[in-house]
Amino acid sequence: MDNRIGDFLRARRELVRPEDVGLEPSGRRRVPGLRREELALLAGVSADYYVRLEQGRDRHPSAQVLEALARVLQLDEDATAHLHELATAAPRRRARARVERVRPSLLQMMEAWPNSPAFITGRRFDVLAANRLAEALYPVCATRGNIVRTIFLDPEGSCILYAQYDQVAADTVAALRATSGADVDDPELISLVGELSLKSDAFRRLWARHDVRAKTEGQKLLNHPLVGEVTVRYETFTVNGAEGQQLVVYHAEPGSPSERALNLLASIVAGEPAREVQHQH
Repeated sequence: MDNRIGDFLRARRELVRPEDVGLEPSGRRRVPGLRREELALLAGVSADYYVRLEQGRDRHPSAQVLEALARVLQLDEDATAHLHELATAAPRRRARARVERVRPSLLQMMEAWPNSPAFITGRRFDVLAANRLAEALYPVCATRGNIVRTIFLDPEGSCILYAQYDQVAADTVAALRATSGADVDDPELISLVGELSLKSDAFRRLWARHDVRAKTEGQKLLNHPLVGEVTVRYETFTVNGAEGQQLVVYHAEPGSPSERALNLLASIVAGEPAREVQHQH
């Protein structure tokens, strides 16, 4: 039975300690986090009603109830929006899977940024397109791989690339939750999550937390084999007219060693034989 609201509430409830919400821990607790009746009391709903929500027997809580639950569960803006989406999403009739294609004009635009690594991801964080500097900086761009799969199924290589691997891994899983939204029955998402859950204990543990954080901007520390340590900031933009696609652009602080490292990498790339941009139709 579909119980996406209940699964989310249960996972988030288990992450909240009694002392986080002003309760005194009492007696031996059989489960981590808050008890159901404690959450219900703090949210101002009956324990029986909350149990029905977690068990999937009531799937239409009011906006006021959702806000009260989000407050007690200490959800941030992204997670609260996700909870509302789970409660209001209507079952969708799924069309046949379509090949995700990138507009030629976007490819041309990215290639016109020789000093800014840029790439485009799809609904499940497959790299659909990248400019030459992104390919040189970020191996998954060169292979047109899946970012989530690369992080968790090549942890040794990813640990070398990412100086803060654990944070990158957690942020990536939370971003996948945010991107998928309430559409958790997407067959390709189910396949990806199933594969990673079987092959990676770290992924399985993070996915079970139901963390939700949209990737809009941030900073990464990369260890590059040619130019050394590079600190980059990234900005993420939704591609209008292409559902699920995002344009990601990296940049370094002006005048910083990281900017010099990126410029050096760009000059190395520029010294290679030019390749024709592959336009997708």
